[in-house]
Amino acid sequence: MQPQLPIDVDPDTGVWTTDALAMLYVPRHFFTNNHVAVEEALGRDAYAEILYRAGYKSAYHWCDKEAKQHGLAGMAVFEHYLKRLSQRGWGLFTIAEADPARAHARIELRHSSFVLAQPEKEGKLCYMFAGWFAGAMDWVNDTAGQANHAPRSQSKETQCAGEGHAYCVFEVSPRPN
Repeated sequence: MQPQLPIDVDPDTGVWTTDALAMLYVPRHFFTNNHVAVEEALGRDAYAEILYRAGYKSAYHWCDKEAKQHGLAGMAVFEHYLKRLSQRGWGLFTIAEADPARAHARIELRHSSFVLAQPEKEGKLCYMFAGWFAGAMDWVNDTAGQANHAPRSQSKETQCAGEGHAYCVFEVSPRPN
């Protein structure tokens, strides 16, 4: 995959943008070190919940902006989201299964940045991504029109390369009422 991302730098402000969204580009080790420090300070469960809510909101916002920027709709936006995440160094994301009407998807992640940056760590290391997929799925369903009555979604990491698997897996499913 060639990362042919358009990066525009405003000469007056120094703000970097890609696809008309303001971006911050930082080294992987910098981000991971900060991530681990916050996890240690707050505890994994508390931090995971905060990341889930923030990630959900951010993915929903991203999908809305990108749909308008590129004239995309439905699952094409979700697919574009995974493509852009892959191009930005988080890992290589693919949709193994998807059925938006049932708020269902299975996303596979190979070469996760969290696993690569922490080779000495074991366990589910990629939980930060979970809220992203629920937010993207709910955006798909919310914009599908009145005929779509799909349930709200939730997402969780069900397997991680940090546990010795070949790749990570995230399952999107209906959120219990």
